[in-house]
Amino acid sequence: MTRPTMEDVAARAGVSRALVSLVMRDSPKVSAHRRRAVREAAAELGYEPHFLARQLASRTSNLVGVVVSDLRNAFFADVVEGMDEAAQDAGLELILNTGRRSASRERTALTGLLQFQPGGIILLSPVLPAASIRDAAQRCPLVLVSRGSSIPEVDTVNDDGETGAALAVDHLAALGHRRIVHLDGGAAFAAGPRRRGYNAAMARHGLEPVVIGSEHTDEAGAAAVRALLTIFSPASFPTALVCGNDFNAVGAMSALAAAGLRVPEDVSVIGYDNTSFAALRSIALTTIDQPRVRIGQLAVRALTERLREGRVEPVRRCLEPTLVVRSTTAAPRD
Repeated sequence: MTRPTMEDVAARAGVSRALVSLVMRDSPKVSAHRRRAVREAAAELGYEPHFLARQLASRTSNLVGVVVSDLRNAFFADVVEGMDEAAQDAGLELILNTGRRSASRERTALTGLLQFQPGGIILLSPVLPAASIRDAAQRCPLVLVSRGSSIPEVDTVNDDGETGAALAVDHLAALGHRRIVHLDGGAAFAAGPRRRGYNAAMARHGLEPVVIGSEHTDEAGAAAVRALLTIFSPASFPTALVCGNDFNAVGAMSALAAAGLRVPEDVSVIGYDNTSFAALRSIALTTIDQPRVRIGQLAVRALTERLREGRVEPVRRCLEPTLVVRSTTAAPRD
């Protein structure tokens, strides 16, 4: 069945195509009588205006393109939920794509979104080089989440990762742990501040820091634990792990269980993000909470300030994390 066109509506209503276009754009220049005739004709034909064509014709866009680094990570789902709430309130529409933690895939996803001529772009924890981000920011307002930037056209929304990691170490040290190992997030931007916060807190408590290279995935968390099993003897094995994020922590706990080690009786585990699955009774993960929904809301707010309020100075939002204690941490047996 052929999709009805604006010309079909004009013929049914007995008006010009230009007048139908004005009605579909809610122009105040159309009389109530003609507006009603066009709306009735459109309803009879089942006509709906083409969203993208309407955006291009008005020379303004209510579209916001979003590139999610990793769709499997529940952290991003919570951030997008906050973005969606704020976008609905602002009359904006989100279009999502994913980069799968690959710079080349992210570049392709970003190029595809820019073809829609969006009002703005939000990149969630991108691994793109700064030059690609700068180029995109020349075409529309751009916000980075979970990544910093010094580019004037780019706004950023992050949590204070150094404080968050220090909270984890302080909690474990207060329980009496001395052998505390950090499974970091590798090349991810958020990994740097968390690594620095861990190292500083360990030094403050007079403890020897041990950082094992990892990534923000469950597979990487499991692989890091398997590496620890080859590095340390049973007598010197770490009594606590500060993991790069919740996903990494779940993978670490799985590998610990496979090795016959109990959490928290043998090894305490702390995650980062306080994602939705961390609170599940079967996991009950002690973790560092960053206000994920609020982060998403602030990212959209940053775009609307540039789009509708004329702000040109960059905004650098940094939110304070908090410790959430559940069942995966306890005092060491020894």
